[in-house]
Amino acid sequence: MRTTVFSTPLLTPVLRGLALLILVLIGWSTRGEPLAHQRCVLIGAPHTSNWDFPLMLLVVLKLKLRLFWMGKHTLFPFPFGWLMKWLGGIPINRSASHNVVNETVRQYAENDQLIILIPPEGTRSKVTRWKTGFYHIANNAEVPILLGYVDASKKEAGFADFFTPTGDLEKDMVEIRAFYANKRGLLAKNS
Repeated sequence: MRTTVFSTPLLTPVLRGLALLILVLIGWSTRGEPLAHQRCVLIGAPHTSNWDFPLMLLVVLKLKLRLFWMGKHTLFPFPFGWLMKWLGGIPINRSASHNVVNETVRQYAENDQLIILIPPEGTRSKVTRWKTGFYHIANNAEVPILLGYVDASKKEAGFADFFTPTGDLEKDMVEIRAFYANKRGLLAKNS
């Protein structure tokens, strides 16, 4: 996998220290510990603000994760596309089918350690149903789902538990969504 902000020699430790300082200054705490074996699909919710992205960078740096994240292709415009990719971004064009699930499963098969962050809501707007690509990737790649979150009511962000997909999408989604039921995003979503 390519070098990112989370795996750049010399620079990553400096950025990690800066992330720790910024989190203290803004009064946010993190939950979670560095992972010994970094192989999972990380979901992050609720996704309500553009500020979720810099907060995610700070938390991920502090918790020593080496991850990639999926975002809509419009977040990667010239001349900034290289920067977004260095920040771990993988552009996804949602207007066309590109077999993202199968390609991502293939990446898990080829890499012993891989974390891909996917916002299951797919947008900052209020949604009634989450996209399920993250679930199909984890289930087909036989990797757990790490439940990442933001909870503005506690000024806390991080990850809680691993969830192992059973193959029963409907049942599993009820359990996963239940974890997020009391989490509040940075901004209240429109009704």
